[in-house]
Amino acid sequence: MGFVRDERQAIVSTMQQAGADAPTLCEGWTVRDLAAHLVLRERRPDAAPGILLPPLSGYTARVQNSIANRSFGELLDAVRQGPPRYSPFRFFDEQANLVEFIVHHEDVRRARPDWEPRELPERVRRALWKSAAMLGRRAYSTAPAPVALAVPDGPTAQVKRGSGEPVTLRARPEELLLHAFGRDAVRIQFDGPADAARAVRDMKRTIP
Repeated sequence: MGFVRDERQAIVSTMQQAGADAPTLCEGWTVRDLAAHLVLRERRPDAAPGILLPPLSGYTARVQNSIANRSFGELLDAVRQGPPRYSPFRFFDEQANLVEFIVHHEDVRRARPDWEPRELPERVRRALWKSAAMLGRRAYSTAPAPVALAVPDGPTAQVKRGSGEPVTLRARPEELLLHAFGRDAVRIQFDGPADAARAVRDMKRTIP
C-alpha cells in the first residue's frame, strides 16, 4: 500500500509543527509522550506488552518515561526512521501500523481547536472500515442499546446486538474508528432514539 510509510513522515511533520509540549487527545499525554509511545512500541519489545497487559503496565510506563526524556529531535528521528532491523514491525509495517498511525496522527491534529478532517485514499478507508467493524464489537460491548456502524452510501455492520431500536453511527471509516478508540473529536451522525444515541455517544469505549 505504501500509505503507512508516508503517514509515518506526515505524523512526524505534524508533531514537529505542534511542538513537544502540545496536548494530544490521549489523556495526560503531550506530543512528546505520544512520540515516546511510538518509539517504545517499535523499538522496545521487552516493554511493549504492557501497552495491552495491565500487570505489566508499570514497567512499560517507566520505560516510556525514560524514552520521553530524550531530546524531542531524537524522538522524532526515531519515529521517522521506523522500526530497527530486528523488529517484526519492519516486515509488517503496513499491517501493524495503519490503524496505530491514523489514530495517533489524529490525536495530534484534533487536539487543536481548528482541526478539520483529512481526505484519505479510498483503499485506506476500506482497510479502516474493516478495522472499525471488527474493533467496534469490543468498543461497544457494554453499550446500553444495540449499535450499528454505517458508512454513508456504503457498508453497515451490527457491532452490538440486543432488543430495541439500534443506535446507528454514520460517518467515514476513520471517524468511526476514532470514536471506537474513545476519541470524542469526531464528525459522526448518531441515529436512533435520542436518549440511547446520547448514551452511546458519551459512553466509555475501551479496546483492550
